[in-house]
Amino acid sequence: MEEQKNTANERMEDLGAGLTKTERGCVYTLTIIGQIEGHQVAPENVKTTKYEHVLPLLATIEESEEIDGLLLLLNTVGGDIEAGLAISELIAGMKKPTVSLVLGGGHSIGIPLAVSAKKSMIAPTASMMIHPVRMSGVVVGAPATYHYFQRIQEQITDFVTANSRISREKFSEYMMATGQIATDVGTIVYGREAVESGLIDRLGSLHDALETLHRMIASAKNTKRRNVQKG
Repeated sequence: MEEQKNTANERMEDLGAGLTKTERGCVYTLTIIGQIEGHQVAPENVKTTKYEHVLPLLATIEESEEIDGLLLLLNTVGGDIEAGLAISELIAGMKKPTVSLVLGGGHSIGIPLAVSAKKSMIAPTASMMIHPVRMSGVVVGAPATYHYFQRIQEQITDFVTANSRISREKFSEYMMATGQIATDVGTIVYGREAVESGLIDRLGSLHDALETLHRMIASAKNTKRRNVQKG
């Protein structure tokens, strides 16, 4: 028992994650915070979510017979595009019930992460920044470079529109808007507008997210039970 408690404490400290068991099921809570760290290590004074920790964790959650569902809490400024998309693709490919809740902000590559869950929610005061792909560091000014940017941007658009109700036209309009973000193009949408546009499923709080997840878990258990009976 003491060993399990120590493991849970380590999980909370290292990953900002927690495992909760109740009569209604076992829920794994994972937080995506700060900057999504990819192949490049972020400075020590920057809060990060490391993709090399999250990827195997998600695979473990999907395979675990003890865990019934995943709650994803998001407050991120974005970060590495490939790392963010990799995490998003894994979550979208999970069979287990998944619910995301955007708190504070779900910016940039945080948008695919938010919509990757089967049900997405956002707090009324939370915001999401939608903008074109940006690169830091040295960029080679060649046609191939701009073509690569465009392809990555299309991948993000494809993923978001496939996993939410927002249209491709509306998402592109948000992405290329001018006059809303200083020295940049893009749009900042807040809770209610994110829902009205179809980007996020509904407004909600932590209680709403957990209630939705538990209903999904109950439905999944009932379906599994019926399949066993038929078999």
